[in-house]
Amino acid sequence: MTEPNPASAAPVYFEDMIVGKHFNTASLTLDEAEMVRFAREFDPQPIHTDPIVARDSLFGGLIGSGWYTAALTMKLVVGGALRPDDRAWIGLGIELLRWPVPTRPGDTLSAVMEILEARASNSRPDRGIVKLRTLTYNQKREVMQELVANVLVPRRAAA
Repeated sequence: MTEPNPASAAPVYFEDMIVGKHFNTASLTLDEAEMVRFAREFDPQPIHTDPIVARDSLFGGLIGSGWYTAALTMKLVVGGALRPDDRAWIGLGIELLRWPVPTRPGDTLSAVMEILEARASNSRPDRGIVKLRTLTYNQKREVMQELVANVLVPRRAAA
């Protein structure tokens, strides 16, 4: 089951987290200048910042930092697919993070989240704990990033 959830849609709560349910994001296209700017500030390796050095590397050209891919995935997710209400979702930890294919300038990314597990929180009755698997794809439907994380998600307020 797949459910688009545009930014204008209502927030998503713990009660919406049915195991096996999928949420899709919108897409965004990577701009080389922005990709390089991010890398210069946060991951200044030449394969991310210098097209000439990157051309002669294992990758044969400039690639985006994995952390850039992760940041953009978060932007896609929170920007519409799994939009929280004014009570933030709290990350509890990452079980898996991998980048099987590098991102490149001009790639168009989108993501799909799958609910793997959902349970009520024992210590915080106003929240639930959700395990999400997020796959970030490029325009060729290659997986650019796989992320499995646990998140503390608000429940709907009692009526």
